[in-house]
Amino acid sequence: MLASLRFIWNATRGHRLRPWRSEYVKWRIETYSGKKAESLQPKDVIRFVWNEKRNLLRFLHWTNEMDDYKKLSSRGQQP
Repeated sequence: MLASLRFIWNATRGHRLRPWRSEYVKWRIETYSGKKAESLQPKDVIRFVWNEKRNLLRFLHWTNEMDDYKKLSSRGQQP
């Protein structure tokens, strides 16, 4: 869970209370959905998050798995 929170914290740097203003978040939405980043409004970002919540949660779960894998491999253990 910590890796997921760290990702969200880093992805919204500078815009934590208004993540729809984050250029990184807009860029990621543009690459995923094809909508132009400069035309995204707060409602578009919120709608995207709501519509893609299952995939976003799956991605955050994956970040946790990769963080766990990294910790294991740094200790010299096999996953």
